[in-house]
Amino acid sequence: MITLVRGFKDILPADTALWQHVEAMVRELLEDFGFAELRIPILEQTDLFARSIGTSTDIVEKEMYTFTDRSGDSLTLRPEATASVVRAYIEHGLYAKNPVCKLYTTGPMFRRERPQKGRYRQFYQINAEVFGLHDPRADAELILVLMTCMGRLELPGIVLHINSLGCPECRSKFKGALKPFLTGKVHELCSNCLRRRDKNPMRIFDCKVPTCKKAMLDAPSILDYLCETCQSHFETVKRSLDRFQIPYQINHRLVRGLDYYTRTTFEVLAQALGAQDAVAGGGRYDGLVKALGGPDQPAVGFAIGVDRLMELLAARAQSFEKRPHLFIAALGLRARDTAFQWVQDFRIQRVRAEMDFENRSLKSQMRRADKLGVSYTLIVGDRELDDGAVVFRNMTTKEQENVPVQDLVELVVLGLHFSRMRAPRDKFFCSYFLVSGVLFGVGCQVSGVRCKKH
Repeated sequence: MITLVRGFKDILPADTALWQHVEAMVRELLEDFGFAELRIPILEQTDLFARSIGTSTDIVEKEMYTFTDRSGDSLTLRPEATASVVRAYIEHGLYAKNPVCKLYTTGPMFRRERPQKGRYRQFYQINAEVFGLHDPRADAELILVLMTCMGRLELPGIVLHINSLGCPECRSKFKGALKPFLTGKVHELCSNCLRRRDKNPMRIFDCKVPTCKKAMLDAPSILDYLCETCQSHFETVKRSLDRFQIPYQINHRLVRGLDYYTRTTFEVLAQALGAQDAVAGGGRYDGLVKALGGPDQPAVGFAIGVDRLMELLAARAQSFEKRPHLFIAALGLRARDTAFQWVQDFRIQRVRAEMDFENRSLKSQMRRADKLGVSYTLIVGDRELDDGAVVFRNMTTKEQENVPVQDLVELVVLGLHFSRMRAPRDKFFCSYFLVSGVLFGVGCQVSGVRCKKH
């Protein structure tokens, strides 16, 4: 038997409804804040990621899926989305069409990391990027979007960490103070961190090895080396977050895993996830557009790890499962032929309908209807067709009525549409009502007390 590639996973039908719900909610939120969707390719030239992410990062050094195609070009499966978004922003001249450009993208990324809970070699992200704004309030607005998303999903134990990485001048001064500190920690650092000590010492803050994390606890803080402009930028971000009443923690060791970040950086952590607790993160990358051959345009963005969101929401997956609205239990050859036609007609009318194609007993078919979790069942046999009426059964209340065969599809579609439209809007609406003699139920909530009929 051929099985999955290590580090990859299937997303099964029982889970996809939750994925669709989350993606739809985030899309709606982003579009409400003025973002437009950009769809980028999975494959890019390798040099795009080497130049943007940084040659000394783990991603470029050992995690990218890179190969040479038949033309001799080096191509890479995208390990993150921002570089591709910036490439598209430059290549299509989006900066000339709108001075402020807000883009979002969704889809899979690929990194050959060691697979573990919450970390896959194919993983999914939702990215949002804003181009053309130096103003620190743009950073705060993007964080507001992110935290609004977390709030709407009702994620438990969410914590926002923020930091400033300053500008290149700030980082140059900070590295000058960091190197002597690292000299005294050489016996506590892993081989990767020792190699980065001179080339890119700030990368050490991002190391996940426990001994390295412990060694860096008392390291100097970059916040002490910010220039006046960067300090003012960070203060405005914090003041704006306070205005939105968004709680945060300042984490001076937060550097993120990519070299292109400047000034504001942030991360959303979920305590329930354990070691792999980062759900989302981002920051400002003002020099990236210019570094990739475009104009000198500022930018800020974030990425949400969809796989980790789903771990936090797994307990709710069943509530988003798209169950059939209607099951048709058919007895007899003519009845099965008629039911088959009705099922297709219902589906065309956007009613999810199912039937049993085998010649099973009514009891067996009703058991299947229960298992599918349908709200209503139509029971039809050859005798019912001769009489011109079939049985319409409410699977919740067990009440049933006869429905005329003539115009049956239109009648039932009207009733189901009315029940779905009416129920969530009017809490004082009685759950049972008639449409041409057919009884429909939508959940009685008359002032929170059942009425006499129910």
